[in-house]
Amino acid sequence: MQKYLTLGMLMSLSYWGVAQQAAIDSSKYPRLKTFTAAQDQAEMMQQLGIKKLRPGPSGNEADPNHANYDEAQANPCPQLPDVLTTRNGKKVTTPDQWWNQRRPELIEDFEKEMYGRQPKNVPKVTWITKVTDNEVVGRIPVIAKQLIGRVDNSAYPLINVNINIVLVLPQNVKGPVPVMMMLGFPALPAPAQPSPADLEKLNVAFKEMMIKSNPDMKAIFDRYPAYAPLTRLPGPNFFAPPPNGDSPPTEQLLAAGWGYCTIEPGSIQADNGAGLTRGIIGLVNKGQPRKPDDWGALRAWAWGASRALDYLETEPQVNAKQVGIEGVSRYGKAALVTMAFDQRFGLVLIGSSGKGGTTLQRRVFGEAVESLTGSGEYHWMAGNYLKYGAEESSFGRKTGCDLPVDSHELIALCAPRPTFVSYGIPEKGDAKWLDQTGSYKATIAAGPVFKLLGVRDLGVSNDYNTEQMPAVLIGLMDGQLAWRQHNGGHTDAPNFQYVIPWANKMLKYERTNK
Repeated sequence: MQKYLTLGMLMSLSYWGVAQQAAIDSSKYPRLKTFTAAQDQAEMMQQLGIKKLRPGPSGNEADPNHANYDEAQANPCPQLPDVLTTRNGKKVTTPDQWWNQRRPELIEDFEKEMYGRQPKNVPKVTWITKVTDNEVVGRIPVIAKQLIGRVDNSAYPLINVNINIVLVLPQNVKGPVPVMMMLGFPALPAPAQPSPADLEKLNVAFKEMMIKSNPDMKAIFDRYPAYAPLTRLPGPNFFAPPPNGDSPPTEQLLAAGWGYCTIEPGSIQADNGAGLTRGIIGLVNKGQPRKPDDWGALRAWAWGASRALDYLETEPQVNAKQVGIEGVSRYGKAALVTMAFDQRFGLVLIGSSGKGGTTLQRRVFGEAVESLTGSGEYHWMAGNYLKYGAEESSFGRKTGCDLPVDSHELIALCAPRPTFVSYGIPEKGDAKWLDQTGSYKATIAAGPVFKLLGVRDLGVSNDYNTEQMPAVLIGLMDGQLAWRQHNGGHTDAPNFQYVIPWANKMLKYERTNK
């Protein structure tokens, strides 16, 4: 159970924390390792017995080592691991077999070989409300909260981890409401501003402070007696048209009676290899390098999202059983990993996620396994993942075809909960590097698990080798497993106007006005 503090308690804790930090004797703790990303990767290669990694392909098609975009060469091992066949070759035919045998097998393989294990001794999180603000977004009154999740670092006080989130809930609907948790960059949407009377007091005090600091300021203010240094920003436009499909996703969510919660992944774990001895991974490891099956950044970000859900479970205005998780690109990967490992999340929107997300690892089209293992993105994954980009090692040569699991099985771990896979088009910047076709094949191949658990998949056959990807703007959204390729770029925003009604239908949510 997590703990929650008020702002009043925060002020006392801040003074105490500063005093405590000053008193830390670093000699009592393991020395914090400081590596570059290259040094950290080399350390992991040494642990694994890897002498040489294959470099990732170039995204520039004019380069001699450019990525493959020929479908005839994209499937070196076209037969995927059967999502409903156990390790000992037994066919899974009942939900009980899935939940008690096959799903745990898949979790074990994903933890060991791809995303890493979440440690059992991860410290607790104390949630602190930093700001509570009554705001207006568009024409919608909201309550906005900025919260900090302070991770207990008493076992290793040389590293601080403070999770940053902003929660925004509509006040014109009856709660509890569903909430979309979005991996990104939190900000209060429309901070409330001082009244004219309060603003006048602030200006008087500001002028006095400036003159006291620099007496020359008095002559300037005397020359412009009506000038007010502090002014109000434009307020809400109550005559603005209601949000539509071109409006920001956050405004579309609020208009539909949803709340949203933005969480900053970088406040949990840095998005680079040099940061692996810092952040939550470094805190648990007491500043030391990872072991091969330790978690990577994607799993760490997912852990942080789960801790934010812990907080949302205490909010009376939030329906904690209807919290979705959303992200684009690397954050799309993290959203999928979050949904797969934490069954409390009610739905997921996976935007343009590529390798490490919904795209098949075995496919060699655009982004490759080597793009992650041989580049600055290896930190997303467990150390063991490097094995599949090894050219020379104590265990020989391995490729993505040697992985015991693939992305269709990660998508299957989300079943039977609503799972929406979103992509844009290369012409608008959602590069073909992401291998939209490989993601569609994986989504098709995940379908049998959704059907086994009594819900609908995409509604087409599960033959991933023959099914053709639907045309752009043709969505498959009648089931708990959904797909739509919009005609925009590297974003999922154009799909929100379709995701929201789909989610309402799947969650059986109907907005009720106050």
